[in-house]
Amino acid sequence: MSCCLTVLSTILVGRKRWTGLAVAGVNSAIICVIGLRTGQLGFIPANLFCIGVYVFSIRSWVKESL
Repeated sequence: MSCCLTVLSTILVGRKRWTGLAVAGVNSAIICVIGLRTGQLGFIPANLFCIGVYVFSIRSWVKESL
């Protein structure tokens, strides 16, 4: 599932759609859950950082479109 979301978000961002960043954020949240359940805690900080970058970028893209 995560692989499909990665491909989808890449396509959407390539088409300059902010929804691609939202899909990428959901994907990062899923990876955080996977990291928690499998004990691979190194995935969590990196993906939380990515979620923060996505939120900041979405805000910028939405402001530009207004």
